[in-house]
Amino acid sequence: MGEQYSNNTFQNNSYHDSDIIEPPIQLCIVFWIVIVICLPLIIQAIFYLYSLVRHDHVAPIYVINLLISDFIQLCYMATWLGKPKRLLFFITVLIYLIGLMASICFMVCISLERYLLIAWPLWYRIRRTVKVSVVVCVVVWVLALVVICSALFSGCGVKPIAVIFLLPFPVLIFSVVGIFKGLSAAISVSSEEKRQVVGATILVLLNYTLLFLPYIIWTITPDHTMTSPFAFIFFNPLGDLVLYVFMRKWAIDKILASVCFCRTETQQE
Repeated sequence: MGEQYSNNTFQNNSYHDSDIIEPPIQLCIVFWIVIVICLPLIIQAIFYLYSLVRHDHVAPIYVINLLISDFIQLCYMATWLGKPKRLLFFITVLIYLIGLMASICFMVCISLERYLLIAWPLWYRIRRTVKVSVVVCVVVWVLALVVICSALFSGCGVKPIAVIFLLPFPVLIFSVVGIFKGLSAAISVSSEEKRQVVGATILVLLNYTLLFLPYIIWTITPDHTMTSPFAFIFFNPLGDLVLYVFMRKWAIDKILASVCFCRTETQQE
């Protein structure tokens, strides 16, 4: 990914010497914005969610791993800002792609978990445990490591990785459609949980559609003259933070309260 981008978009001005790789000024601005906003908030969110898991709350486990994958992406951006040498750069690209792959997988896990809560609420409440969630997380990280390393070291380049990134898209759409179909039948799920499930699943789909799909299309297409779709992918940690905030109960209540207040004012007028 990094090598392909450097060869096509900024090869004339990105190298001060043959061993140092430097991002263009546009990406530097994006990196600084994302790092300054996301790094302290992600660290704080991880510690808060970890405290919930210690009290046997299962739901935050996938979100914790999603935020850890975002932290890996932030480390990659910080390394690139430091103008690393070529070997260190490609090592960080490998780690970054693993974090990106894991991020997509955990987005799928969050979406499917919400779908099971609506479609199979009794089965979900019985089967969900901390141990099961931890096993799923370990499988996701191992799968991301194997898939990315196999694709890169086999000499296939980044296009197969982009195709792999595209595979979760139908699963996310299936989860959203299944949730909307099962809302009326989910009697055992409270209305508050339903609002939270719908909002979180839609945000996951929007995050993937707005940030990952442009990069996937940019990677697959032969013309790489446009750099903006490539830059969208670096806003992924920011999108995941929005998802985390929305999944907090107080955030949903505040949003719904503001919507109801606006509707009341409109009716009074």
